[in-house]
Amino acid sequence: MNATIGYGLVLGAVACAAFGAVVGLVSGLRRNEAGSPWVMRAVWGFFACMAGSNLTMVYALLTDDFSIKYVAQVGSRATPTVFKVVSLWSALEGSILFWGIIMASFVLAFALAHRDEHKRYMSLALGTMLAVGVFFSFLIAGPANPWHTLSPVPPDGPGPNPLLQNHILMVIHPPMLYLGYVGMTVPFGIAVAGLLRGEIGDAWMAPLRRWTLLAWTFLSVGIILGSWWAYAVLGWGGYWAWDPVENASFLPWLTATAFMHSTMVQERKQMLRLWTMSLALGSFILTILGTFMTRSGIFNSVHSFTQSDIGPTFLVFIAILLVLSIGLLATRGHLLVAQGQIHSVLSRETSILVNNLVFVAITFTVLLGTLYPLISEAVRGVRVSVGEPYFNKMAVPGGIAVLFLMGVGPMLPWGTPDKAALRRQFIIPASVGLVVALACYVAGLRGFYPLLTFGLASFATVITLRELVAPVRVRMSERKEGLLTAVVQSASKARRRFGGYVVHLGIVIIIVAVAASSAYVQHTSGTLRVGQTLTLGGYQLEYLGVSEGQEPHRTYMAARVKVTTPGGAVQEFQPRLNYYERSTDPIGTPAVRESPKEDLYMSLMAFSQGGATASLNVWVFPLVGWIWYSIPVLVLGSLIALWPSRRRVAVGASAPATGAAPPVPGSDMNRGAA
Repeated sequence: MNATIGYGLVLGAVACAAFGAVVGLVSGLRRNEAGSPWVMRAVWGFFACMAGSNLTMVYALLTDDFSIKYVAQVGSRATPTVFKVVSLWSALEGSILFWGIIMASFVLAFALAHRDEHKRYMSLALGTMLAVGVFFSFLIAGPANPWHTLSPVPPDGPGPNPLLQNHILMVIHPPMLYLGYVGMTVPFGIAVAGLLRGEIGDAWMAPLRRWTLLAWTFLSVGIILGSWWAYAVLGWGGYWAWDPVENASFLPWLTATAFMHSTMVQERKQMLRLWTMSLALGSFILTILGTFMTRSGIFNSVHSFTQSDIGPTFLVFIAILLVLSIGLLATRGHLLVAQGQIHSVLSRETSILVNNLVFVAITFTVLLGTLYPLISEAVRGVRVSVGEPYFNKMAVPGGIAVLFLMGVGPMLPWGTPDKAALRRQFIIPASVGLVVALACYVAGLRGFYPLLTFGLASFATVITLRELVAPVRVRMSERKEGLLTAVVQSASKARRRFGGYVVHLGIVIIIVAVAASSAYVQHTSGTLRVGQTLTLGGYQLEYLGVSEGQEPHRTYMAARVKVTTPGGAVQEFQPRLNYYERSTDPIGTPAVRESPKEDLYMSLMAFSQGGATASLNVWVFPLVGWIWYSIPVLVLGSLIALWPSRRRVAVGASAPATGAAPPVPGSDMNRGAA
């Protein structure tokens, strides 16, 4: 019964999405608003069917309905309830089903948020989004159908992949990443609608920018949580390995970041219009490419799913998207001619253009390195390996360039600068950066790139804080407001600017943490007998023996390790090896002593019969925790930038791309931020 209901709802989703896509695109192209109510009904139907199908699958997982093939594949009576729910996205078919409800939710949210706005665009935008919905609901109904049944019905199942039930982060990380991926559908629909309509005014750019920022925020949090999961679960002493599936999430993040910076130049100087729209379309295509890389099974990765039959279907869809995007840009590009021009190299628009070029260069490098092994195998029959050194050759200098531009950009004015004033503004931040780099060198830190990173991070931080504090000081001085009132009022009057600078601080934190944890990591390993010790970075680790235990879904063996810190504090940790029914090899759970300064990271590799000896891998990672501590900063900045203004954009019409576009009410046109 569950299978019949669930599959019937999927077919209903296909029908609603197809109907809404046809009506929306046809009525939009004919400039007839009569179809809008029907498109809205289709959106509601698509959402209701996808929600119903997902809830039916969750019910089947919770009630152990092993007559459904997917439940028999990932379910188990012994699996804890929370991981039974997580099983919904733990394998290919369920993850695509989950993808469907997220997409339906985004489309419905967009339709409700703008139901009384942009009448000239809404049918086209929703029609485009529902067309994407047709593809994914078709996948669920066909190649990735989770509703196949089994006969005879097995008495139990193996449970989800052990890696996916070994840490609570798997409850949060995949949904966040999916929200980032699927969220890019909305900007894609908006961009296609604008190009089809032939009008790309500032009034339509505002929702395009906001929905991209929303998806970017989810994607950022998902990427960071994914690195945290790899660090906390895999036990290899790292958080980013340039794995193909990691790269797949990083690629649209890079282009979406470039897009949000590019929109400032478009709004302020009426430039980079074609470039901005290309980034919007490209970001969505890269999310589909990333989905293909994750779910086709062509890459061997702990993050990817098993071999499947959906790869060719995805390749056809990617080809259609490329042809559509290139065709729209080619045929409508003449409507996106720049009306302004760069007058000075030392201007904010120049710094943003260089910023965009750096992001695109990193994107191309990562994309080439990720796909080259597949291309080589297809052309030459030889599969090569592209490792970390290749990616770091571009990523490290590129990251440093981004850090420098994050400092320089806010300091530069739009248009032609006053060079004397610019030099005065430059002196203090540059001096602070130089002093910090020298202080790090005197403290014993070595390495050109790490020291340069710390100096530039200080340089960018001083400028960012100055930009945040300056309007607060003005309000406190001129209006006699208290500190809290001045901060709130300053943020509310220029939300994008204020929120963008807060996000910049979060990015600086991440870059510094990555530089420190990569350049100054310490490592040792050894096999210890009971009572023996291992020393690393001032920490003393004494092996006390093993303990064992059993949980409903696994058994485990843990090494008891007494840690004495450099300060003399004593604490016991237990790195573990977990044993799952469906896994022939144990899954490790490292023990981590966390602190703002550094992490002590311990992995149990093996132990002897009876626990007389144990083999440990031990690392000390400076500042690594600040990668995850950056999440609240990024989210706070994004929420400030996304918070709706009291003054709304005029929605009666959008300025055509061929004419002078009006400014966006409520936006800070003088001091834009990412």
